[in-house]
Amino acid sequence: MTRWEDRFEVIYKDGSQLKNEGFRQIIVDKVTGVNYLIWKSGYAGGITPLLDSEGKVVITK
Repeated sequence: MTRWEDRFEVIYKDGSQLKNEGFRQIIVDKVTGVNYLIWKSGYAGGITPLLDSEGKVVITK
């Protein structure tokens, strides 16, 4: 089993978990190239694949 750091790369960070705006990251799966948006604020958070203007998943090659 691979470690998280081996599979995913953080390419963008913004915000703070200590503020109401939350903390945002964009990560890339090194195996599939799929880009994900992660949002965290307090005890809440979520993850979703990034989509382009046509509704297709953003893939970094």
